[in-house]
Amino acid sequence: MTDLHNRHRAVMPDWLALYYDRPIEITHGEGRYVWDATGKRYLDFFGGILTTMTAHALPEVTKAVSEQAGRIIHTSTLYLDRPMVELAERVATLSGIPEARVFFTTSGTEANDTALLLATTYRRSNQILAMRNSYHGRSFSAVSITGNRSWSPTSLSPLQTLYVHGGVRSRGPFAQLSDAQFIEACVADLEDVLGQTRGEVAALIAEPIQGVGGFTSPPDGLYAAFREVLDRHGILWITDEVQTGWGRTGEHFWGWQAHGQNGPPDILTFAKGIGNGMSIGGVVARADIMNCLDANSISTFGGSPVTMAAGLANLSYLLEHDLQGNSRRVGGLLLERLRAIGATVPSVREVRGRGLMAGIELVKPGTDEADPEAAAAVLEAAREGGLLIGKGGGHNTSVLRVAPPLSLTVAEAEEGADILEQALRSL
Repeated sequence: MTDLHNRHRAVMPDWLALYYDRPIEITHGEGRYVWDATGKRYLDFFGGILTTMTAHALPEVTKAVSEQAGRIIHTSTLYLDRPMVELAERVATLSGIPEARVFFTTSGTEANDTALLLATTYRRSNQILAMRNSYHGRSFSAVSITGNRSWSPTSLSPLQTLYVHGGVRSRGPFAQLSDAQFIEACVADLEDVLGQTRGEVAALIAEPIQGVGGFTSPPDGLYAAFREVLDRHGILWITDEVQTGWGRTGEHFWGWQAHGQNGPPDILTFAKGIGNGMSIGGVVARADIMNCLDANSISTFGGSPVTMAAGLANLSYLLEHDLQGNSRRVGGLLLERLRAIGATVPSVREVRGRGLMAGIELVKPGTDEADPEAAAAVLEAAREGGLLIGKGGGHNTSVLRVAPPLSLTVAEAEEGADILEQALRSL
């Protein structure tokens, strides 16, 4: 055990998890690679939990941060902030929400917390619909709408949460149905749940692709079908785009667009990748919803001039270099390769995802039983081979999460797939 690991254990909470039997200290990065304190280089296929979205040490972002820090680092939202207004204008336009207003936070947790505050205030209700297997952050309110027991340390809650089927396509009581039948059954389940509520329900919150849940997703169009039911009851739709936003899925800029047949969501939350490592989160909502608060509210650190400068530079780079298109092209090749590998490895139950967002679910061979020990072993073997990936998934952490920066090259995708194949075959 290293000295830094000993010091970490002495002052950090026991529940603050570290990857690997011998945790690594990452000291620097460039492009899609990072280096640890021993000088070992790794291809990064997790991006600090889908947060280094474009590239490590991206010159355009580091330059913007440095120049803004040289002028002024902090003012708060009590003063006009040009970078914040400029980024808000761009996000509002990109969101697809009419008459959009934007509020910046420092994390996805805080963004979802704010969305819940807006929805419950607007609807005068503390009842929230959430998806089974979901994850929305670690605050008291966000934990209370998390449908994944591994990330929900308390049953106490300021909200009454009702969980709906549909976030997981290949497991559960509807798994054997066709896509159309699956959607029909999930809509019937939603109607049934609403029949058990008392009074008004505030909102449905859903990740288009569940992140911590193991990159699971419903058939395209599920939330559009839900929207027809929600609209009849006046219930708001909150899309949690913390992991799916900014073109990561390749096919769409936002995850909700795969379910947009009945219009955009009422509220959209984002974070992670937009700052490329800087602490940015935010909420986009229709003006009447965003403006429903009748008490004072500010953000000390949300909308910081430095983080906003980073967000603007990062977003400009992403759009100018068509990283959504790169995610679709290179991600498609990577998924095809991973599926070919998975078809020959008995422990692989399913390879799923879209764009540069792939999940590899591991089970005990010949069964549907999750195998978290295998996932941990592959994570270690991949690290030994020079590749960093993540874990997640359901009741047991048995899904390998693959989410490289969106500037990934074909050669790097092949390199990562080779290392991952060796790690999977080592089981």
